[in-house]
Amino acid sequence: MDDSHAVVVGGGIGGLSAALALHRHGWRVTVLERAPELREVGAGLSLMANAVRALDALGLGPALRRGGHGEAPGGMRNRHGRWLSRVDASEMIRQLGTTALGVHRATLHRTLREALPASSLHTNATVEHVESGPDHAEVRYQGPDGPHTLTADLVVGADGLRSQVRAQLWPQHPGPVYAGSTTWRAAIAFPDPIPAAITWGPGAEFGMVPIGDGQLYWYGAVNAPPGGHAPDELAAVREHFGHWHDPIPALLAATPPEAVLRNDIHYLAAPLPSYVRGRVALLGDAAHPMTPNLGQGAGQAIEDAVVLGAVCAGGAERVPAALAAYDEQRRPRSQSVARASYVAGRLGQQLHNPIAFAMRNIALRLIPGRVALRSMARYADWRPPAG
Repeated sequence: MDDSHAVVVGGGIGGLSAALALHRHGWRVTVLERAPELREVGAGLSLMANAVRALDALGLGPALRRGGHGEAPGGMRNRHGRWLSRVDASEMIRQLGTTALGVHRATLHRTLREALPASSLHTNATVEHVESGPDHAEVRYQGPDGPHTLTADLVVGADGLRSQVRAQLWPQHPGPVYAGSTTWRAAIAFPDPIPAAITWGPGAEFGMVPIGDGQLYWYGAVNAPPGGHAPDELAAVREHFGHWHDPIPALLAATPPEAVLRNDIHYLAAPLPSYVRGRVALLGDAAHPMTPNLGQGAGQAIEDAVVLGAVCAGGAERVPAALAAYDEQRRPRSQSVARASYVAGRLGQQLHNPIAFAMRNIALRLIPGRVALRSMARYADWRPPAG
């Protein structure tokens, strides 16, 4: 292949996955990250079977299985601890070929970063302008030593929820909106064996996921006005969830206050009409920010990256046709998952009407676990492109 060059705007999980996918197909990549260092801010995440297979396609599956935690049998409970629905890990493997994987975000980010040439990673790089012509694209950015201009055959906008690339190339799009919930997260040392599980209360949800190496990731979400903050966020979590079933009080007792992160949840209510503009492609949260209710945000970004690398395997000359194929393959699926995730949140964490809440819980107890798992599997049952 000739010296095909891609510039990736954003050094998060989606951006590094895209850079690695392109690098594995012979591209020279430049990653521009505006932060002063390449690191992932966050706690943990669940990688569903589709994300695990996508990471296998990138050659990282074995390392992440060693560094993460194959999720133990779990399911959904009410706030008093009664199981509403159980997930059998062996049945999940039978249906999907692999279990889900709990992993620290920093572990996934480091594994991606270390798989790339160090020379391709640039920090303190604030992208100011992206322009796409018929034969090449141009990126202007401010680096620590002043302004720079890069010419590229492909630009990947992987700059997250508040994507500047999206705002610049789709200026009429309204952008992300508040989904109605705020969430707290933390990754803590907690060696006791605990199943991956979600607990629902009226307008509230608490989740726990083992992420390997004696660590556990928890999150709590509640319906709330946007922009809220508390002087002591851990105290706010205890106020909402400290009286819920075990081991939730023990998890909060083991959490250092400085480990708690709080973020409002946003999503793209108006889907983009395309993920592609000329030789620029959007990916991950820049293309389809979604609520976390299906645990698919990172997984969809990694899927995007694997498909982008596969369609661009022919090099620079095939970029226009490759990006058309990327948009055709990725936009319907990722937007469908985003819609389903929003609906899952409305019927799950955000449900607070007492009658509807009680009826939902009764229905869950009546649905066989295998049937519930098949419903979950429709979004996790994805295979990477061949080759």
